[in-house]
Amino acid sequence: MASASAPAHPLPAAAPRVVAFIAYPQMGLLDLSGAQTVFWAASKALSQRGLPGYQLLTASLDGGLVRTAEGLSVDTRPLAGLDLAAVDTLVVPGAPDIGETLDSHGELAAWLNQAAPSVCRVASVCSGAFLLAKAGLLDGCRTATHWALCDTLQLRFPALQVDTDAIFIQQGAIWTSAGVTAGIDLALALVEADCGREVSMQAARELVVYLKRPGGQAQYSTLLQLQTQDSPAFDDLHRWLAENLGDPELTVEHLAEQAKMSLRNFSRVYKERTGRTPAKAIELFRLEAAKRLLESSPRNIGQIASVCGFADEERLRTTFQRHLSISPRDYRSRFSREG
Repeated sequence: MASASAPAHPLPAAAPRVVAFIAYPQMGLLDLSGAQTVFWAASKALSQRGLPGYQLLTASLDGGLVRTAEGLSVDTRPLAGLDLAAVDTLVVPGAPDIGETLDSHGELAAWLNQAAPSVCRVASVCSGAFLLAKAGLLDGCRTATHWALCDTLQLRFPALQVDTDAIFIQQGAIWTSAGVTAGIDLALALVEADCGREVSMQAARELVVYLKRPGGQAQYSTLLQLQTQDSPAFDDLHRWLAENLGDPELTVEHLAEQAKMSLRNFSRVYKERTGRTPAKAIELFRLEAAKRLLESSPRNIGQIASVCGFADEERLRTTFQRHLSISPRDYRSRFSREG
């Protein structure tokens, strides 16, 4: 995932940036509205500074009402009426059933293929990555999507490099995000790239206050994801792990002992059943615990590193940068509920 502390594309003096959201039948409503609300909040922050904000458009192949997966309909304009020369960003939401319906979206994928070179950047939310892949825009790119669809996306489009951990990823002019609410994190990063960190953080704080969003959560809870897989034999182990993260000496050997398995057999079976190595599981559990404390605890960062089992504050910082491309301090500044 990428982040920028200064504007990558400074706003024109007297013109808003145009962000066009691409709608299609059975898309996810929150995939669309979550990101739109970020740009709305950013426009509000920019207006307070006397600066132009964002102009948000929603378009579909034929225009008119488009019914979302949740049953609500969104009013759209026809794609043919878009002035692509004036569009800065195209955003493609995902759909819950995209894996089954992707072949029906050939016309939309062809339009995306033709339109992408005419705009500054293209972004997908959640399973919208499938449409970008079908349009041929993701070949050779690291790509994020909903955790439950990572394997499907990789199998269907082997030229991609699907990242199962990233909340969002920038690859040049192409941005992809993980599941549903990760589209909010993606949109905040786009705002930061355009307008700087201060505007992005003001938008984030407004979302936390008015949308009641706990802020910056990964696309899924590690424990929840592991419980949804064929790993009931490790449920007790995961609960034990969550309760013992603060032990800096915690090792894979300790997990194997707790699971009453040999180290070699445990490592093999755990990877087969959860899709992750035991060492990666320890790291992700610690990362989640640190994120929760940064959001809700007054403890300083060094104390949080210790409580979560990181060897020191630098190890915590390195883990945050590797997984989230943000420092613990910036994460707290953006998402803390203590301030």
